[in-house]
Amino acid sequence: MLLPAEIESKTLIPALRAILARKLFENHKVREDEISKMLGVTQAAVSNYIRGVRGDKRLIDKLLAEDRISVMLTELSDKLASDMAYTPSSLSMFLGMCDYVRSSLLICEIHHKLESNIDEKVCKECESMLLKSGGG
Repeated sequence: MLLPAEIESKTLIPALRAILARKLFENHKVREDEISKMLGVTQAAVSNYIRGVRGDKRLIDKLLAEDRISVMLTELSDKLASDMAYTPSSLSMFLGMCDYVRSSLLICEIHHKLESNIDEKVCKECESMLLKSGGG
């Protein structure tokens, strides 16, 4: 069984990076090499994010369909483009998005798509812990 942190590292963070890379490239005209430095990934990864071959397309669409996440991503891409680097403030924004995905239980939807045989008792206990820790 995958833990919430594993789901974040395997699917959520790459999807968020893909969206940010695309926004920085298309909306702010930031070069791929600069984006790679900002996001802490290789230029090849950024190229793949922009071309849509890296990052789960369905998850990306789901994240962009969530109004609050979409707004947070736009604000973060604007901040990154103006600072041209991660700052404590932009890092806090990124972590805030991850916290929101956990506390809104969107992480559970992602998990159920990755693993279909989750024990319902374990699922409910995990959900309860996510709600307590996220204040949701």
